[in-house]
Amino acid sequence: MTTAQFLLGVGVGALTGVLAALCGVGGGLIMVPAFVFLMALDQKSAVATSLAVIIAVSLVSTAKYSAASLVKWQVVLPVALGAIVSAWFAADWLKHLSNDLLSKIFAILMILVGLRMLLAK
Repeated sequence: MTTAQFLLGVGVGALTGVLAALCGVGGGLIMVPAFVFLMALDQKSAVATSLAVIIAVSLVSTAKYSAASLVKWQVVLPVALGAIVSAWFAADWLKHLSNDLLSKIFAILMILVGLRMLLAK
């Protein structure tokens, strides 16, 4: 990795950290496109790499929010259980999807989320 790539990564990480902490987006919405378009990762690697980064971001943000009594732990258990089980299977499913199809699925998700946010009252 070159110095420029390293600095680009730090910049993407900084933007991700701010947006994840402020908006709760988890970072994937920022990192995946940045990894694909700015760092030339394929879609599958971008998804996998963003999830690895999100572990650290989530731990820091959760600790800070928990200290401020903002985390609703009664919600965490059932949601985490469903997310962990589905993520286990989705990670295997990802291996069988083409990068092109995965890119399209991600783009559709971003459009739907963006429209929902724009049209919400």
